[in-house]
Amino acid sequence: MDDVSALDEPLKKTLGQPTAKVMAEHLGLHTVGDLLHHYPRRYEERGRLTRLADLPLDEDVTVVAQVADSRVLRFNGGRGQRLEITLTDGSGRLQLVFFGRGIHKPHKDLPPGSRAMFAGKVSVFNHKLQLAHPTYVTLGPGGDASDETEDLVDDDTAAAVDDFAGRLIPIYPACKGLESWKIAKAVDLVLPRAAEALDPLPEALREGRGLAPLPDALHKVHRPRTKADVEDARARLKWDEAFVLQVALARRRRADGQLPAVARRPVAGGLLDAFDARLPFTLTEGQEKVTGEIFAELGTEHPMHRLLQGEVGSGKTLVALRAMLAVVDAGGQAAMLAPTEVLAQQHHRSITEMMGELAEGGTLGAAEGATKVVLLTGSMGAAARRQALLDLVTGEAGIVIGTHALIEDKVQFHDLGLVVVDEQHRFGVEQRDALRSKGRQPPHLLVMTATPIPRTVAMTVFGDLETSVLDQLPAGRSPIASHVVPATDKPHFLARAWDRVREEVGAGHQAYVVCPRIGDEEDGRKKQPAAAEEPEKRPALAVVEVADKLVAGPLAGLRVEILHGRMAPDDKDAVMRRFAAGETDVLVATTVIEVGVNVPNATAMVIMDADRFGVSQLHQLRGRVGRGSAPGLCLLVTDAPEASPARARLGAVAATLDGFELSRIDLEQRREGDVLGQAQSGVRSSLRMLAVIDDEEVIAAAREEAAAVVAKDPELTGYPELRTALDALLDAERERYLDKG
Repeated sequence: MDDVSALDEPLKKTLGQPTAKVMAEHLGLHTVGDLLHHYPRRYEERGRLTRLADLPLDEDVTVVAQVADSRVLRFNGGRGQRLEITLTDGSGRLQLVFFGRGIHKPHKDLPPGSRAMFAGKVSVFNHKLQLAHPTYVTLGPGGDASDETEDLVDDDTAAAVDDFAGRLIPIYPACKGLESWKIAKAVDLVLPRAAEALDPLPEALREGRGLAPLPDALHKVHRPRTKADVEDARARLKWDEAFVLQVALARRRRADGQLPAVARRPVAGGLLDAFDARLPFTLTEGQEKVTGEIFAELGTEHPMHRLLQGEVGSGKTLVALRAMLAVVDAGGQAAMLAPTEVLAQQHHRSITEMMGELAEGGTLGAAEGATKVVLLTGSMGAAARRQALLDLVTGEAGIVIGTHALIEDKVQFHDLGLVVVDEQHRFGVEQRDALRSKGRQPPHLLVMTATPIPRTVAMTVFGDLETSVLDQLPAGRSPIASHVVPATDKPHFLARAWDRVREEVGAGHQAYVVCPRIGDEEDGRKKQPAAAEEPEKRPALAVVEVADKLVAGPLAGLRVEILHGRMAPDDKDAVMRRFAAGETDVLVATTVIEVGVNVPNATAMVIMDADRFGVSQLHQLRGRVGRGSAPGLCLLVTDAPEASPARARLGAVAATLDGFELSRIDLEQRREGDVLGQAQSGVRSSLRMLAVIDDEEVIAAAREEAAAVVAKDPELTGYPELRTALDALLDAERERYLDKG
């Protein structure tokens, strides 16, 4: 997207080393092009106040607000003093605090009634939102400016603020030491270079959709004179991001479609038919439909690339197993890659139980046509491991279930036909690719996730995969009631939560208690001293400590065990086996139980410090209960204040069991542009303007346009600017992500 000679110039050349260093370290901005694509988060009108009611906790913010009152308080017997200033805008209040000798200038600059821009990190003290020692620029008559930190941009900040008079003020994503107004001044210095930006959109597309040229859009987004300028710029810049990404995905789909693969068509009277005859229930309509889509693709001579997403408990494992059996019937082998040993063992146990004698191939008395189902994990003994490797290379084992151990060089297959990746977001692309490379020809790929993904995200993140959705729960699954337990506000609610656990156990059921931390040697970290008058955030609750307190207190007399990721694999498996067998009443665990664990008799779950988990993670955890005929109960315990965003998030989880609705909430609450972000590609996200939830129309239209361009000119020889944009998007790491995802 950027001309190498102009927009790839390092920022230190233009802004100087100190500013460039802060931008690189804290904002990931290295070049002129990076800064031009660091767009304002929002705009303020001079004289209009920010909505203080909407401020996010623990984030660096810039606000425009009015001083309501100001007072100096003394403490430590009069030896210390602090200045408290209250800002208001009618929607909420925000307290500013300054300590010691730093109070005199703000006390003079910020009398009641004055307006200013303030920047700092939002925290809570005594149940009130506050900014401690914020930097500020006054916005009174004459643009009098005050700046608490050493200016990182040489020019006078006051002049910059004056320059905004009568215009929209851009508010940039900022960081400590580099406030929004300083970023604005830096943008002023590089904005003339926008004229040299290469335009990646084909001219016919741009004109056909009435989009502004790229240099105009960059000027308008950074220095708009009207709100219409902002809309024009955003419309254009969203198209850039959506279109370039969709071209990359369209080229990937085209390349995948040309790869050879062995067709694996189901065989009548084989393992699959024998397995279906054993099933004590009929498949849901959704399972039948998705199976049809999968079988149709397995029967082609190009590799299937399909994403199977479905609600927790919708029967994805059964669908995947039937696909694996179809491949075994067709003479191939199938491998299922699981993210943890607990989950791999669980899958192996449940699949062998479902298959019965059909999984006993190679043993005396095995059913006719039976295959061998083997487990391969890093912690297996040498003899068992050797046997498993031998079964794979000879073809004796039709199905293997394993962890990262499947990826090692010494693991060889007789004829790998299908790779099933469970909970794909737990794996790096290199790991998935290493397993796929073990086939003689590219094997078919089925990726499963129980984290529901909105359609726009599926089109963006998984744009090179076809998508199947299971949104029906099998008959017999019970509803789950969810409630928020405000432990600090209403301690008796927490006491009642433990009573409910005892009641469930008394009725013959079992329960989980989930904690964010393990809590043994991992907590030997040094505690940082808290800043003066700042509350120290309580450490997250830990499995070891919580289990001890429960055994000695509210759950005394019950059989309580612990489970976490640092236990020896055999110990973990033994704990899970005892819990599954009903020999344990309560399992106190970390999120190691988040996916795949299936104990139908477990009906209750208490999630401690629930506000420290993400929305999708809470939904996943909750899916571990209510898996049998008895109704499930999930209690979300939190110390978060009633009016906080964290409580609102928990309220949303408690209010719905619809994973797709929760995935929208989760996405809306995360930072924009977290789609090709660090979790997937290890590099900075390419999406800065595009909002995958709100911009479905743009993404869908860009996908169509991209497909048309790639169909007409796969190598993009007629689109040199678009090729340059693709090269900028697909740097080495992101190229690997799209290549192997």
